[in-house]
Amino acid sequence: MPQQPLSVAPDHPALAGHFPGHPIVPGVVLLDAAQALVEAALGTAVSGIALAKFTSPAAPGDALALDFAAHNGGVRFEISCGTRKIASGRFTLAGA
Repeated sequence: MPQQPLSVAPDHPALAGHFPGHPIVPGVVLLDAAQALVEAALGTAVSGIALAKFTSPAAPGDALALDFAAHNGGVRFEISCGTRKIASGRFTLAGA
């Protein structure tokens, strides 16, 4: 699949506590946004997360992108900000 923009609202309620004075987007918020894009693009539900690795923090307002591909009953994904990798992993698909 072509890379897709992944957005997190700058006023997302989870940002207030992560972290005062130096906010970052929590990993669970990144995974939720990625899951929604994958499900919409593939027309099927994600049933779980087989693997998630966070390599660099994302700040509110960062221009994030999601790259993903279906593979053996799952979906490998990578979230990036320009050339910087933010997170990567693998979702499992329902019925797989």
